[in-house]
Formats: sequence, C-alpha cells, structure tokens
Amino acid sequence: MIVLFSLIIGGDALLQWIWDFIYAERHVLLSPHVSVCAAFITHLIFSAPFMLLDVFSPYVGWLHKYRICREVVGLRQWFRCATLILRKYIVGVLPLTALFLSVRRTHLPEKAPSCFHAFRECVSCMLIFDTLFFFCHYTIHKIPWLYHNVHNIHHQHRDTFALAAQDSSISELLSLQTLAFISAMLVGCHPFSEILFHLVNTWMAVEDHCGYDFPWSMHRLLPCFGGAPHHLAHHQHFKGNFAPYFRHWDYIFGTSLPILVNERGHR
Repeated sequence: MIVLFSLIIGGDALLQWIWDFIYAERHVLLSPHVSVCAAFITHLIFSAPFMLLDVFSPYVGWLHKYRICREVVGLRQWFRCATLILRKYIVGVLPLTALFLSVRRTHLPEKAPSCFHAFRECVSCMLIFDTLFFFCHYTIHKIPWLYHNVHNIHHQHRDTFALAAQDSSISELLSLQTLAFISAMLVGCHPFSEILFHLVNTWMAVEDHCGYDFPWSMHRLLPCFGGAPHHLAHHQHFKGNFAPYFRHWDYIFGTSLPILVNERGHR
C-alpha cells in the first residue's frame, strides 16, 4: 500500500517513467518464468523485515508489546517454509502461469494509466478479490473434504508469521492465483494497474500473517481493513474472519470474530 500511495503522490510522470522501463522489457514481462520468479522474490522481500523482527524480538524488549503471537518463529522454520513454497511454485504455480499467459492475449499500451486510473483499478481488483476470496474461503471451511484436502496445510500455523501467508497446498495456491487473475480480468486492468494489484495483494497477505500489530499497520490507519489481529483470530479459532482484506463481508454474514486482548495487554 505504501508503494501504491507513493506512486500516486509521484504523479502521472513517475508512472509513465516506470512504465516506459517496463514496456522496453515487455518480452521479459510476458515470460512465465520471470513472472513466477518475481512473485516468489517479492514475497520473500516483503516477508524479510518481519523475519528480522522475529530474530531480534527476544533481545529487544519494546518489540514484545507489538507481538500478537505467542510463539517466536526461528530461522530454521523460516527457511523450511521458504523451501516448501519454492517447491510448490515450481510444481504448480509455474505451469498455471505459463498456461494463463499462453491463453490470454495481453495488450501492452505505450501509455501508462493516470494515477487516479491506476488507483481506481487497483482498489476495484482488491474489492473483487476480497469478495471472491470470502465466499471461497467460507465454503472451504463449511465442507470438511475441501478443508482437509485443500486448506488444512495453511492452518497448521496457529501462530502466524509473514512467510506462512503462502504456505498452502498447491491446489490452494493455484486457486488464489486464479482468483487474482479473474479479478484483474473482470476489471479490465491496464497491465501497470494489474502489477500494482499483485504487489498490494502480496503485501496485504504478508501483513495479515506477520504476527505484529504496529500503530502504522494498515488496519490502524484505515479501520476498514482487518489486519494481523483479525486474521490471527481466524487461525486460532479455525472459523470466522474469512475475508482477506476488508471487514464488511464478515459483518454482513455474521462471521466477524472479536479481537481479544492478548497476554501482554496489547490488541
């Protein structure tokens, strides 16, 4: 989200400058290998600051009041999780991306979208993805076979950490990727807006699983977002709080869980 707001503040000229660079390398952008590598590396980069927090939190007292998970995840578990995700990307995500890019006819215009246009399309994608994810997630939890065969792996982490946002079964990773593609297609995004959406989508997933509740977190700045406490309650109770970003669907369907004060007295 910080990236999105920075680009908007930078103005149309900044967006055009970035898009000119991307457009010049458009043959690389359309490569499934590059797309999948970029997605995996982006997830690692977004997760890295929280890995450092987990490493140093036992030695830095003031970090404790912002931790909302009981367990501090060690480096061995971080690297094990990264290895598992990489394997699933190679086996599942790469073939699906290659298939999608071969079927989809992507037109890359020379002109970048305006800041308002990019912002509107990105938010529209988020709203559609949030809706699709909520109903799929709700359904998976209500059907035992789907839960145990598709979603159970992700719920092995009762105390979440950033990298675990994509520690899911291959079928679930493919489903999430498909929902993201469908969201962008329904909006009819400019390719630049779609890239922004995928970046924001990755960051929001990482922040939801990070295990920290900082004053500058998105849900603190914009209460319409659920954030890490909202999603941690889902992992600990195995029900409720089904939406990935926003809170309105959980309020409408009565699946919103209360966010309780943890042992340290921090929400």
